[in-house]
Amino acid sequence: MVALTLGLIVNPLAGLGGSRALKGSDGAAVRELAGSLTQAELQRSNTRAARALQRLVGIEDVLILTWEGDMGGHVAESLGLNYRIIGGVKGDLSDPADTRGAAQAMLAAGVDVLVFAGGDGTARDIYDVVGDRLPVLGIPAGVKMHSGVFAVSPEAAGELLLELSRAGLVGLRRQEVRDIDEEAFRHDVVRSRFYGEMLVPGEGRYLQHTKIGGRESQELVAAEIAAWVAEQMDDETLYLVGPGSTTAALMEELGLDNTLLGVDVIGAGRLRCSDADEARLLALLADHGGPAHILVTAIGGQGHIFGRGNQQISPAVIRAVGLENISVLAAKSKISGLEGRPLLVDTNDPELDAQLSGYREIITGYDDRILYPVAAMDEQERA
Repeated sequence: MVALTLGLIVNPLAGLGGSRALKGSDGAAVRELAGSLTQAELQRSNTRAARALQRLVGIEDVLILTWEGDMGGHVAESLGLNYRIIGGVKGDLSDPADTRGAAQAMLAAGVDVLVFAGGDGTARDIYDVVGDRLPVLGIPAGVKMHSGVFAVSPEAAGELLLELSRAGLVGLRRQEVRDIDEEAFRHDVVRSRFYGEMLVPGEGRYLQHTKIGGRESQELVAAEIAAWVAEQMDDETLYLVGPGSTTAALMEELGLDNTLLGVDVIGAGRLRCSDADEARLLALLADHGGPAHILVTAIGGQGHIFGRGNQQISPAVIRAVGLENISVLAAKSKISGLEGRPLLVDTNDPELDAQLSGYREIITGYDDRILYPVAAMDEQERA
């Protein structure tokens, strides 16, 4: 099984102002207060983080990258988790700059999900760094938690992480990051500000959107996926559309001819090339010189997304497009049919296969996504 790599950031000051009626934990007042708090109060956020991560004890296929000490290292060590320290606090007490620095390091390290224990202020600091480029999950530990990025409890966060580690159908949704002006709130004025949205893993439910007689309709789900992807397309990007019935639905949605078993190329809403081979794809990419995107689906039952039936999308083509510019389209029933096995890549380039492996976003419906593992063939054979 593909290892799930989590980034862990604990804000040690989160929630400290609650018991002292400070209406939050931001600002100098709480930092001054920290010296007079009891040990139990000082460990509030770490205790809540431990309650969430307790669900991962004994699971070898989860690696945690974290900051030293009270920003995550102590929790991971106390639970005996598989973890690695990648940075630390510069001063005695952590501050927002430490949170942002840790988030930047974890983004650069390529974690699958960034998990943090804190409140709205912590969510805001992390949003400043990662935006919607990385799934995040908040363990509620602050005073103010108006944002939608938090699980309902530490245990709920743990259940979501456990489900992810088991390759369960855990959805992805955009949730608001909001914060209350604490100074105004202390004077009984509620002044909430919308900061943006982050991608958050939520509890995925099979057949979330389309149901027919208790079963998912492949045709209707493919149409939902196609409608969503078509709305996201722009005229500046060159799209390489791989073979399969799900991608064929996209071509139908766009009103373009489709090569069911080949690779078609779309630019500015028109068909640039039908049934392209590797050489033609590379030439089109070179001529285009702008952004490009690969759209592929998974082979039912096997789960291959590269290396079976779409070898035209070669390692050279994938690298020319960029690994970050790949979308996998698949109905949840197709993913569920894998029974927890990962999606597979077999490009005949082991280095590229390793780079493609890990947890990836899968588009499973209209504005509906899940996180699911992708593995190289040799890795799956070892599992």
